[in-house]
Amino acid sequence: MTKFIAVRLAGCSLALSILAPAVPALAQAEAPPAQSVERTPALPPPLATPTLTVGNLFTETMNDFRRWASRDTFVWLGVGASAALAVRTQDASVGSALSGSRGLHEPLEPGAIVGGTPFQLGAAVATYTIGRFSNSPRVASVGADLIRAQVVAEATTMAFKFAAGRTRPDGTPRSFPSGHASVTFASATVLQRHFGWKVGIPAYAVASYVAASRIQMKRHYLSDVAFGAALGIVAGRTVTVGRGDARFALGPMAAPGGGGVALTWVGKQ
Repeated sequence: MTKFIAVRLAGCSLALSILAPAVPALAQAEAPPAQSVERTPALPPPLATPTLTVGNLFTETMNDFRRWASRDTFVWLGVGASAALAVRTQDASVGSALSGSRGLHEPLEPGAIVGGTPFQLGAAVATYTIGRFSNSPRVASVGADLIRAQVVAEATTMAFKFAAGRTRPDGTPRSFPSGHASVTFASATVLQRHFGWKVGIPAYAVASYVAASRIQMKRHYLSDVAFGAALGIVAGRTVTVGRGDARFALGPMAAPGGGGVALTWVGKQ
């Protein structure tokens, strides 16, 4: 029972989402009387989401790395490091519980593909390409943010992998942190920031599914996916600075026998 409680607590602490921005109502103006000679000046159309060119996409990605070292980043890395340390004592037991269950192998096996870089980056590039060719700035913007988040998540994850040098449960190198968890939580964060919690919650659920699959397949420990998830959230938040109008204050929270993350609503931008 303790093993499954630990897994659920870890999943809950990682799958944080932000409330959806308020959707403005559309107002319909009445037509002026036929005898009226005065006309109300037309309001300028709302600004469309800019479509990034390939060159601008590269430039913005470089700017993302410059913005990466921020207070928000260090708060999330602190949360991820605290979670990884808190569950490290459960790495072996949780890993044994998941990998020892033959009934979980087949359901979780697709997680290796869904959370892999070819799938995640391929989906991001496809979204961006569809947006460009269909002349849809919104779709292209989402795709561009997904690409940038993938690049930032991959680069920072690899840096930590070589610095940590932890051996995987199956004996291969570079276990900490989990790259699969990093890139899927990065994608989930981008989607949540663009579309709100209605999309964010399913996206975080998929990311948590991928993280569980990595433990079940003996590719990572629970602490690996905990910190990998934090890196992914950082990447997603870094490339979507200014998205949405919901604002929260984030901080650590003490709790009996452990800790957590506190989100405080502070209004709209």
